[in-house]
Amino acid sequence: LSPAEVEALVRALQATELRDTGRQGWLRQHEYVEKLNMHAILSASTGQEQLLTELLVTYTKIPVLIGELISVEIWKHKIFPVLCWLEDFKPRSTFPIYVVLHHEASIINFLETVFFHKEVCESAEDSILDLIDYCHRKLTLLAAQSTNRRTVTPVELHPEDLASLSSMQAVLFPPQELQKQAEVMEFEISLKALSVLRFITDQVESLPLSVLTRMLNTHNLPCLLVELVEHCPWSCWEAGKFKKFENGTWHLVPPEDEVKLTKLDGQVWLALLNLLLSPECQRKYHFNGFNKSQLLKLRAFLTDVLIDQLPNLVEMQRFLSHLAVTEPAPPKKDLVLEQVPVIWDHIIKKNKGKWEAIARHQVKCVFSPTEEELKLHAHRWTQLYSLDMMEALAPDKPHCRVCGAEAAKRCSRCQNEWYCTRACQVQHWQKHKAACNLMA
Repeated sequence: LSPAEVEALVRALQATELRDTGRQGWLRQHEYVEKLNMHAILSASTGQEQLLTELLVTYTKIPVLIGELISVEIWKHKIFPVLCWLEDFKPRSTFPIYVVLHHEASIINFLETVFFHKEVCESAEDSILDLIDYCHRKLTLLAAQSTNRRTVTPVELHPEDLASLSSMQAVLFPPQELQKQAEVMEFEISLKALSVLRFITDQVESLPLSVLTRMLNTHNLPCLLVELVEHCPWSCWEAGKFKKFENGTWHLVPPEDEVKLTKLDGQVWLALLNLLLSPECQRKYHFNGFNKSQLLKLRAFLTDVLIDQLPNLVEMQRFLSHLAVTEPAPPKKDLVLEQVPVIWDHIIKKNKGKWEAIARHQVKCVFSPTEEELKLHAHRWTQLYSLDMMEALAPDKPHCRVCGAEAAKRCSRCQNEWYCTRACQVQHWQKHKAACNLMA
């Protein structure tokens, strides 16, 4: 994107109403977020994200993004379940609903990329409390599910899925399958929320007291992070083999790499370092018997192998050794007017008792598009998720659509499918033909 395009997209970001989720104006907002998200990732990979972060701060768009994040979260929990079980919910295509479910992932991924910068974090202003509550909800879900070692398989959608939107052979999932997809995305969203929270804790020295109180006392995030260290939801044993979740997929881990620190492991430890070793946090946190016993569990994980990979943990080791033999002073009670998050409560109160009415309205006016509207949406989505952009974002080389082998040949007509040999391309043509005609 050119600088002018980036500025235009940032300025166009605006809040939407819950009732309008999935409508034309809302879909435009989704496109803006998706384009900015992809631009942010590519810019960050080359160290050129300064313009985007300055624009987000200048036009105060971080609170807008946080509001949209919480709005789609509420839609997913309050309206989506009702919508799935309505008798008249018989859409020609459920891909528009998938786009709404995916919107939350797009925003949290965008925030993860830009919250690395201090000025972005500070520009969130009062909405930072709502974002902390959001991250707490996601991490609580991760911790609660950590005893269930069921792996999740990311949902893959291909150009054929988009092509089918223009015909009666629509992308149509039963309600159970849609909800399963939502669960898969929920897991990945929670992992992104962990990274966002860690970036927030990087700024503990400059955050308002109400933010520290929210993290340390209201939500007791140090103890929640200890649970994540203990149970490590992004790793599991399956059929006698050890797996870890990285870059959107589960990978088999060879025995020699089982103790290797992953990015997600590092995020948890860095957040703990920020929260426990900051003098201001130590002054405000209540080291009572329960909290102290939970924190001391970390000593079992602070092995020489771990500290070699993250040397800063030596300071954590010293702190815990001191904590084990001392009784910290109770937290100092400051007389402060504590701020509270308002976005979640505002949306809930505004729409309380209207969930079914909103779901019925959306079934009728949003998720029952005509065939022409579906074809228009398909064209817009294929432009938005262009393969050239996805290739730039993907860490791996393209694979053959038929056999999965590494591919070097692409469909010359639509440029949206890869093949290893002409034989595979010919074999796939009958299935790919409709998509090719639509996108060419």
